[in-house]
Amino acid sequence: MFDLIYEKLTDTQFLLSLLVAIATAATIITVGMPFLQADSLTRRMKSVASERTRIRMRERERLANASRKPSLRQEPKAFMKQIVEGFNLSKWLGTEQAKTQMVMAGYRGPQAEVAFLFFRLVSPFAMFIIALLYVNFIAELDWPFSVDLGIGLACAFIGLKAPEIFLKNVIKKRQISMSRNFPDAMDLLLICVESGMSIEHAFRKVGQEIGNQSIPLAEELTLTTAELSFLPDRRTAYENLSLRTGVDAIRQITTVLIQSERYGTPLGKSLRVLAQESRDQRLNAAEKKAAALPPKLTVPMILFFLPVLFAVIMTPAIIQISRTYY
Repeated sequence: MFDLIYEKLTDTQFLLSLLVAIATAATIITVGMPFLQADSLTRRMKSVASERTRIRMRERERLANASRKPSLRQEPKAFMKQIVEGFNLSKWLGTEQAKTQMVMAGYRGPQAEVAFLFFRLVSPFAMFIIALLYVNFIAELDWPFSVDLGIGLACAFIGLKAPEIFLKNVIKKRQISMSRNFPDAMDLLLICVESGMSIEHAFRKVGQEIGNQSIPLAEELTLTTAELSFLPDRRTAYENLSLRTGVDAIRQITTVLIQSERYGTPLGKSLRVLAQESRDQRLNAAEKKAAALPPKLTVPMILFFLPVLFAVIMTPAIIQISRTYY
């Protein structure tokens, strides 16, 4: 076995063929990856356009005092809707906090709420059954029934919390994406406002430009543009932006926009101060991560680097000693 490996490693033709194969595979992957990536920006912008149309239709029908509210959102699955309505899950599983989290995670409409309630009901039973099947039939652990029941209940509790954990992870990713790119969006917004654009046109332009860096931020800005165009109160649109994002920097800009709308304060100067503060906060966050890096590297260095270093240093000495005495 070792002789074969040594023979292959010393064979120049084999090494050359291996390098050519690696280079060819890397070239194919490099050329093919752009064609395999999905156009997330276009898909999200289409979703926002659908949301804008829905807002326009809702406001027009509200002004006309119509009885039926049209919705261009995708309808929930029939079987999910039947289960949710049959068990009346919206009362004992649906909370205002969960609805707010779904909006912050980017899931809007009745389909998202029905799917959340459905999985929140099904996942505990599914986890309970899977745990019992694994313990008794797959792993074949000869444990008492009370232990099996305890494991099943623990897994059921995990299944109950799994939808909430999923929403929190999605919200965190969206907030990180928006926080990292919000200083750039503030600079673009400042340029648009100082050039004479209205706040609606500024939001629309910034949403188009920032989409290549942060799709969630572009989506929220575009949706705010739609609400500014069709909602009767502009303050409501700004408050909805703050509620949907949950980012402190965006809360500050919404407060400034509300004050400027109410008291007529100059918007350009306030945006300039907020843009500088956003850049400073991003720089402070980067410095904080850099300062926390040495303590985090201590344990990996002790566990992985030092043993290898000692092996490299001590192995030649051990070989020389063994040759001398044996």
